[in-house]
Amino acid sequence: MSKGEEESSGNVNITVKFSGKSIPISVAKDSTIKDLKSQLQSLTNVLPRGQKLIFKGKLLVDGMTLMESEVMNGAKLMLMASHGLHQGGGPILKEAQTRPRRTENDYKRTDARTEVIMDKNRLERWKATGVVALAECNLKAIPDEVWACGSSARVLDLNNNCIQDVPDKISCLNSIQKLLLNANAFSDEAIHWEGLKPLKYLTVLSINQNNLTALPSALGSLTSLRQLHVANNKLTSLPNEIGILTQLEVLKANNNRIATIPACIGECVSLIEVDLSANFLSELPETFSKLHNLKVFYLGNNGLKSLPCTLFKGCLQLATLDLHNTEITMDLLRQFEGWEEFDERRRSKHQKQLDFRVASSAAFDEGADKN
Repeated sequence: MSKGEEESSGNVNITVKFSGKSIPISVAKDSTIKDLKSQLQSLTNVLPRGQKLIFKGKLLVDGMTLMESEVMNGAKLMLMASHGLHQGGGPILKEAQTRPRRTENDYKRTDARTEVIMDKNRLERWKATGVVALAECNLKAIPDEVWACGSSARVLDLNNNCIQDVPDKISCLNSIQKLLLNANAFSDEAIHWEGLKPLKYLTVLSINQNNLTALPSALGSLTSLRQLHVANNKLTSLPNEIGILTQLEVLKANNNRIATIPACIGECVSLIEVDLSANFLSELPETFSKLHNLKVFYLGNNGLKSLPCTLFKGCLQLATLDLHNTEITMDLLRQFEGWEEFDERRRSKHQKQLDFRVASSAAFDEGADKN
């Protein structure tokens, strides 16, 4: 685009330097500095209130426009992030890398005879114990021996490998209860969810620390699921089918890029613990108030300014609420119906945990601002 076209479009193209990277961004001329910070949030994982923008040695003020701040086309700004005001897993500094994996040499044994015997007998051992343990084996594919376990397998642990494909044939493990797929750098296409649909006894599914951007509707077929761990991915949302998982007790989706939660989350009536910290949430559906069994709720490092007004009234077992690094104030919480009862449960829990070291008059300190 030529300079004339840029000016006629009403946009200003600038560069923001942050953590050694140059971030090009186009914003409307009449945008405020606050508008610019909102755009930078998804590019840097830094909450707007944690951003300090500096131009020509001066700190830019939220309420001023770009023109008032003399930020013209081609300007270069510097972004500094306040410690502890990150979301989505912290500031984006560089591409995420999986941790170094063991090589084949790491598994060589001094006694070659012992190693051969163990390899020969591992299928029998898997069938006898029901546990297929293949974590940190530097695998690029799931060994065919795994499928030979059939209905004997109860646990499949493939954590910390380089597996590129979870094929349909995983359906032959029709008695499996725990499937652990953490830290394999899976993309969305790597997991053939149709193969997971027949796993009617699956209670724990853990896919933390991968590259997933979405969860498919097939997730709703796992109706026995009690724990779903999808933290440290690149998810932008949760599927509506999650509402079908009425036996789900633990949902951990922290450190993603989730901006909205479907209202059907209220149908997950068995939920006890929910972790949505370090995402891009600005609001929550009122249906969270239907989670009468909810005891633990982590919401820190989000852009939240409020909560469902009936949360304390509906969630009568809620005792832990983490709001660190959100914009929710204590004064706001005190206005919610059921606050006093929640506060009493919170204090009681802390007293049990810390015994006499926590006085009954301790101030609320789950991250709500005190002013």
